[in-house]
Amino acid sequence: MRIVVVTAHAPSLVNFRAPLLAALVARGHEVLALAPPEPGGGAATRAALRGLGVGLMAYPLERGGRNPLRDLHSLLALRDHFRTLRPDLVLPYAIKPVLYGSLAARWAKVPHTASLITGLGYAFGGLSDTLAQDFPGRPQTMGRRCLTELVTRLYAKALAKNRAVIFQNPDDRDLFQRLGILSPGQRVAVVGGSGVDLDHFAPAPPVAAEAGQTPVFTCVARLLWAKGVGVFVEACRMLKRRHPHVVCRLIGPQDAVPDAVAPEMLRRWREDRVVEILEPVEDIRPVLAATSVFVLPSYREGAPRSSLEAMAMARPVVTTDVPGCRQTVEDGVTGFLVPPFEPGALMRAMERYVLEPELIAQQGAAARKLAEERFDARRVTADMLAALPLPENTAPAEAR
Repeated sequence: MRIVVVTAHAPSLVNFRAPLLAALVARGHEVLALAPPEPGGGAATRAALRGLGVGLMAYPLERGGRNPLRDLHSLLALRDHFRTLRPDLVLPYAIKPVLYGSLAARWAKVPHTASLITGLGYAFGGLSDTLAQDFPGRPQTMGRRCLTELVTRLYAKALAKNRAVIFQNPDDRDLFQRLGILSPGQRVAVVGGSGVDLDHFAPAPPVAAEAGQTPVFTCVARLLWAKGVGVFVEACRMLKRRHPHVVCRLIGPQDAVPDAVAPEMLRRWREDRVVEILEPVEDIRPVLAATSVFVLPSYREGAPRSSLEAMAMARPVVTTDVPGCRQTVEDGVTGFLVPPFEPGALMRAMERYVLEPELIAQQGAAARKLAEERFDARRVTADMLAALPLPENTAPAEAR
């Protein structure tokens, strides 16, 4: 088969999809990828993909833009690519690639399309109260409600003819079913996120696991309000009032999307010195090795890769009891789950490790075990392959 994978961010093909791409190539499939151009040309990404046996082509896309004419340009460009490439299977992931890639594949008469839902993002922040049990307390705006309604309709239209729809957590699957987005006869699967390379992210000795030592709390996330970075900063401010010796770190890239933290706010956080704001790094392992407890107070995720990497390195995780995040933590065993939007609750969970430092090593070991049992990249890749409409998968679609 000729398989075309469509993404909104070329480096994610290497960072998140390499095991899947390699497995498809190893099975004898011809694999090509479509992604927006990278600044500077993306030579490293292209080289890494060539090493996997995957070609890369560019198409126009604004990841965070809301200009309908530019989005139409993306849709038409994908349609033209598919007509030229004549793939047997199109596999898009991320919101815009799923929406526009699925529609373009149908217009180009691609035989099979399977979509990977990696998260619902900013657009689903406007769910009405009756549909948003997953977002208690989330402030609603008319504009965001309208955007959510539009994207819901687009999803239903785009996914209507997909052979398979693959989710990274059961909550997103259930939400799509509740909204009537999924169609009868589709194969529907849930996999363990993107998985994590358990050899690459090996366990590291615990940091500050004894009384009197300085615990280090680290949040790794894109600098978006939806990732809960503002809640993290406020929780750290409250924690340091009680325990001035603790260290709090925030690391992640800035992004040009509506939900991004403004540069002025980042400047104020740096001046406050409550949280150390680190520059993004290519290898996050040294940062995690110097961390006692990983914190991600996100408002919703597909399956947070950052948490999985921390778990694999034997770090406890404090995260929110929301879709995607709740699947990564056994509350009280591998970390703690806290309500979203509540810095006080987050602070109290973080304080447990200051008052009971033995939890750092205990829960860290349990987190590594959970990563091995549920989120091994090899297992996730096998589950993905089983869900895709490949020639060897001749079983009938999963009954729903």
